[in-house]
Amino acid sequence: MTAQHDHDHTGHADHQHADNVNKMAVSATLHCLTGCAIGEILGLIIGTALGLSNLATIALAVALAFFFGYTLSTLPLLRAGVALGTALSVVLAADTLSILTMEIVDNAVMALIPGAMNAGLVNAVFWVSMMIALTVAFFAAYPVNRYLLRKGKGHALTHEYHHGGAAPTGARRFIPAFSTEALVAGITAFMLGGLVVSIADQVANPQDSTEHGQPAMTMEEHRAIAT
Repeated sequence: MTAQHDHDHTGHADHQHADNVNKMAVSATLHCLTGCAIGEILGLIIGTALGLSNLATIALAVALAFFFGYTLSTLPLLRAGVALGTALSVVLAADTLSILTMEIVDNAVMALIPGAMNAGLVNAVFWVSMMIALTVAFFAAYPVNRYLLRKGKGHALTHEYHHGGAAPTGARRFIPAFSTEALVAGITAFMLGGLVVSIADQVANPQDSTEHGQPAMTMEEHRAIAT
């Protein structure tokens, strides 16, 4: 009876641990996804405004994705009182593989969707393609984060700092702390807003969106006009 009870208790504990790992993996993946999304979108906006080539725009977007991904993970550590150097070393070890996976998959999907790479910001193709690419990137990075967590790596390295210690004092009180839920909600709202604006623009100006069956102006065409 006791042996059976111990076995059932162990099985329940293992199941609970697996559930916790899965939840942490989802949270870690969503956290990285928001940084990637911010970098990708901002990179495209800057690249379009400066008239950069597609390759240069992609490089800028990837660099910004890493920057914002690392930043969003570093801020909570700084708020918890971790020294900047220590925080950066922890975040680099925790997030690099996840962000790298997302960026490879995200850009590969964007490259495979016809017209996605050249679609302008006021073009529904861009926003729909970005949503698809980020969704695929999430499912690609999730098992990576789950594997790292099970090995005590990845976001497991930052978990103790996020859920321990006293409330921030002094200047640390002014370091922003964004929850994963708030970040995801903000990015989702921004992308849906971009999609709605694009659709509204194409409906209001059909001559700009379609001319004799041709698609809306691409990013390259917008750059040519700007120059």
